[in-house]
Amino acid sequence: MALTVAIQMDPIESIDIGADSTFVLALEAQARGYRLWHYLPRHLSLRDGRVTAVARPLTVRRKRGDHFTLGKPKVLNVADADVVLMRQDPPFDMAYITATHILEHVQPGTLVVNDPVHVRNAPEKLFVTHFQGVMPPTLVTADRAAINAFRCEHRDIIVKPLYGNGGAGVFHIRPDDENLNALLDLFTSVSREPVIVQRYIPEVRKGDKRIIVIDGEPAGAILRVPAKGEARSNLHAGGTAKPTTISRRERDICAVIGPALRERGLLFAGIDVIGDYLTEINVTSPTGLQEVNRFNGVKLEARVWDAIEARLLAARLSSTAKQRKRT
Repeated sequence: MALTVAIQMDPIESIDIGADSTFVLALEAQARGYRLWHYLPRHLSLRDGRVTAVARPLTVRRKRGDHFTLGKPKVLNVADADVVLMRQDPPFDMAYITATHILEHVQPGTLVVNDPVHVRNAPEKLFVTHFQGVMPPTLVTADRAAINAFRCEHRDIIVKPLYGNGGAGVFHIRPDDENLNALLDLFTSVSREPVIVQRYIPEVRKGDKRIIVIDGEPAGAILRVPAKGEARSNLHAGGTAKPTTISRRERDICAVIGPALRERGLLFAGIDVIGDYLTEINVTSPTGLQEVNRFNGVKLEARVWDAIEARLLAARLSSTAKQRKRT
């Protein structure tokens, strides 16, 4: 396919080309002959139902310090693109949510990956609560009495912000820890949102798995091992990536959530598993492609684009069939 692809992301000059998933998605798209455009979320506009972005033609190359070229800016009619990659990093705040509302206007003529409606309706730590039998005991609340009762029941707990990312604000509260109330005071002082409280899973000391799920199917995984003295295994928090395989239990988890991801147009997701439990489903701007590629000798960005092309082809065939019925 000869596609026009608009990439909505953070400034490309600041990315780490050895780790960034958007970068390898762009490289693969370019290798397939797609035309690439780059724009920042703040350059997206909606006027009278028409979505535009101040975008620049983009070329990429795997050369540190010289990994991209941007052409002259142009007002791009986003509906003219075949695909929009919504790849800006969280936080999942009102600016993020507004971008999903704006991009909703170009569908279904333009394929947005991931589907903005379902990105908006699938925040990482809440979407997972819709699936039975895959999560550790979990509480979402701002009610201190409920939090204290949960702690009395499970004793060893994790407390984290509902819309946090990258391991920021994640606290391990042990049974003898006296800091829970002070921590809740801190959360309350900076946010009106509930917190998420989970039973501590000791297997996290061995690492948590980031499993890449492409169009509902598990495609590869890495093990993220926390640094000594850390409860967080996120790479941003000092965790170390190591090779791993996908267990039978993890494949069962993917079989539970995969159809829901596929039906919602969440083509590229990253799920986090600790021990036997699913803790998050990341659909906003999932990462991990390059780490899995290095460990397993694969090229997952190609599988992502294969899934996108398959969606586009199915949509075109469906449109052609409908036109024939009308005539």
